[in-house]
Amino acid sequence: MLEKMGAMRNAYGEALVELGASNARVVVLGADTTESMKSGMFGAKYPDRFFNLGIAEQNLVGVAAGLAFGGKVSFAGTYAIFVPGKCVDQVRNMLCYADLDVKLVCSHAGLTVGPDGGSHEQVEDIALMRCVPHMRVVVPADAVAVKSIIKAIADIPGPFYVRITRGVIKGSNTPIVYEDGFEYKFGKANVIREGADVALFGCGIMLPETVRAAESLAAKGIQASVIDIHTVKPIDQETIIKYAKKCGAAVSAEEHNVMGGMGSAVAEVLTDQYPIPLKRVGVNDTFGESGEAQELLNKYGLTAAHIEEAAKQAIAMKR
Repeated sequence: MLEKMGAMRNAYGEALVELGASNARVVVLGADTTESMKSGMFGAKYPDRFFNLGIAEQNLVGVAAGLAFGGKVSFAGTYAIFVPGKCVDQVRNMLCYADLDVKLVCSHAGLTVGPDGGSHEQVEDIALMRCVPHMRVVVPADAVAVKSIIKAIADIPGPFYVRITRGVIKGSNTPIVYEDGFEYKFGKANVIREGADVALFGCGIMLPETVRAAESLAAKGIQASVIDIHTVKPIDQETIIKYAKKCGAAVSAEEHNVMGGMGSAVAEVLTDQYPIPLKRVGVNDTFGESGEAQELLNKYGLTAAHIEEAAKQAIAMKR
């Protein structure tokens, strides 16, 4: 499994082109990253609906808000370190306070920015965005999911933050989890694998790692459920509680600070409704550093082996 690879940014560009043909209200904005984000594919086909605002991220958010206020569906994208990094005030007061139809799609999130170093490795964005009222937060696991998610949210009114990654393998690729034709269901987690011993909740590029961890655990006689929490907000409480009851122990895995991210959202649900042992795999409240993507994932403990070890610890706590 997980032999196929694909680039999330390419999928974003392709989805925008398809949306451009089917929805005349869609406009696309960038901040001098349109080539890297592949949103220039939309601009080449629909130049009258494409706006590159240069290195001016606060302005990017403001113009996207203005276009949405005028009835457009605005897709605005750059790197995650800049949005939301530089623009929390604009996101809060321009987009979310007014509940405008702006979709922020940001790439280069997490440690896998790699050689750009800690100053550009955004590991706080899920926490920042999920605590703002009206904002919805989505973290696709692969290129197939990106394409489905982008097309789906164009028809869901209101602000979204979609977090994608630069890629783990050279060439901006990440493992493909889903088959072509995958249909995104807003706010509904996707169950990848069934098992009764431990629930592995993953999102983004850590979902493939949870699958690998589950396969390794199975070889040792431990059966793990794998659940894709692609929509961190609104989170699928029903599915989380279902698998908490089924398994009695859980692990969350994300390429984000363990404070405030998807794992914290899962912990909030469990604490309120069905407490069980939960181990959180992620960045342990520290900045990243320069290095190749896989080297950093290994060093900071974001691998299948670390998830497997966390699963064993959670199961031991259950007993």
